[in-house]
Amino acid sequence: MPTPPSAAPREKPLIRDRGDACPGALRLHAADDGFLARVRIPAGLLTAPQAEALALAADRFGDGHLEITSRGNVQLRGLAEDCGAGPAELLDAAGLLPAPAHERVRNIVATPMAGLEGPHRPDALAWALAFDRLLCASAGATALSGRFLFAFDDGRGDVAALGPDVTVLGRPDGRALIRLGGAADAVEVAAPHAPRAVLLAAAYFLDTAAAAGTRAWRVSELPPEHPLKAAELARRCAVAGFEAVDAGTQAWPYAPPPAPAGPDADGRGALCVLPPLGRASTAQWRVLVEVAEQGRGQLRVTPWRGVVLPPGDAPWAASVTARIEDAALVLAPDGPWQSVTACTGRPGCAKSLADVRADARAVVDRARGPLPVHWSGCERRCGHPRGTAWVDLVAGPTGYRLAAPGRPARHHVPDTPTELAAALADARTTPPAPEPAVKK
Repeated sequence: MPTPPSAAPREKPLIRDRGDACPGALRLHAADDGFLARVRIPAGLLTAPQAEALALAADRFGDGHLEITSRGNVQLRGLAEDCGAGPAELLDAAGLLPAPAHERVRNIVATPMAGLEGPHRPDALAWALAFDRLLCASAGATALSGRFLFAFDDGRGDVAALGPDVTVLGRPDGRALIRLGGAADAVEVAAPHAPRAVLLAAAYFLDTAAAAGTRAWRVSELPPEHPLKAAELARRCAVAGFEAVDAGTQAWPYAPPPAPAGPDADGRGALCVLPPLGRASTAQWRVLVEVAEQGRGQLRVTPWRGVVLPPGDAPWAASVTARIEDAALVLAPDGPWQSVTACTGRPGCAKSLADVRADARAVVDRARGPLPVHWSGCERRCGHPRGTAWVDLVAGPTGYRLAAPGRPARHHVPDTPTELAAALADARTTPPAPEPAVKK
């Protein structure tokens, strides 16, 4: 079972000499296939009209596709340099840019199934949306990096495993734990105070980063002599007017992401849909929008590049499953695309050494296995999985390097489909060999 990442000590402190270059909806990134806009979707929540607005923006200004990121955001690619304010105006009209100065720091994930499986778990989605309103109203929050991540977990441990900078973990007793980075300890507050406590945690990080003088982007980058302490966050909460307790060391749960799933036997339940490699044409995306309108009129974009469609009061139409699968979107929990992710690769990224998406498609049916795999076009490994063991496939000048948990890396795996599929299938399915006994 994965455990929260710890902040490993560094021999030398990481010193940033500039701000982060993360793109946003207003600050575009120049890629090899045109400009890229990243639209933050706090908690992954979209109304059907907002989702339609994204499709319209992709058709009108981009390449006709939408990409889901590993933080549950949505990217538009292929934008023209002279597209002007058109995309921003369209997104703003849909309510997707409520605070332009904050749009890059609204990196907020939440348990996608929160509130959909009965009252036994707290509604982490409501916390996340309340926090987003507080974040957008805070002038100081604009100093956060575009990489700083907030997570609101309903207690199962799914988004808590993503390496967030601040995590809320719900408890069934009306309380919530607040974790700073990968710390083992936490602060406990009454659940209604969790959003305010998270904003105080962000301010605490900014104060600490300023004192350290290293321009850290994330909690894990703070030098060891400037740690974030649960006791100090508890003190700041008390000053703000609500009780917080240093809860000491905690055992952190873990839950896997929701698997693809269609309606249950009664035609009810949430639909968990996976666009292969997190990329959907606007035609595929509009199928999701139309199906969502038969349910709650809501789409929840997940950090695992999927989409959850909450049910409405009536059962899903009998044609829903066929409609989604006919659009080449995945509903079956045992499909070949489950747990297969990739960076952009060629031709969109100048740093990539391979068209990783094309290579993934060429072998996906022959390289199945329980372990997730991430295809990377270069050593940066953009968008790789977090919170779980995974097979690491990185393109190089003479083929791929393949590394699996507990095994030495294989270098120069040929990128011919047959050889690559065999090597990858073995890495995803064969358990790591036991370490040799040490003779005494």
